[in-house]
Amino acid sequence: MSHDRLTHAGGVVRRDGRSGAHFLLVRASRPPFDWVIPKGHIEAGETPEEAACREVAEEAGVQADVAEAVGDLRFEARGREIRVRYFAMRYRADVPAAEDREMRWCSLAECEQLLGFEDSREMVRRTARGTPVRNS
Repeated sequence: MSHDRLTHAGGVVRRDGRSGAHFLLVRASRPPFDWVIPKGHIEAGETPEEAACREVAEEAGVQADVAEAVGDLRFEARGREIRVRYFAMRYRADVPAAEDREMRWCSLAECEQLLGFEDSREMVRRTARGTPVRNS
């Protein structure tokens, strides 16, 4: 999928510590408020990588670095075509969140249970297969 056709970007943020790898999930902004991977619109003049970093910070209060693209999804929502690129990201620090959303760090097994869409679960699996980065 070409870069200019993307409408959204998201980040599968991984934090590795003593208890293993954990992944960042947030509550959706609209009902039914399911657990989702942070994502949002790519703004004018913004790269998908920049949008993913901004969205993760705004939605979850987490600063993270992009490691690599893990996949693109295409679906329809409210009559519009959505084209999302997800990035594997590495946790760096907590920052003030711009949105008041519940967030949590989950093991891969918890992500498998909490995420409602197979495509989202696959993005987390792809990130889980990456090289661990230690952030205790």
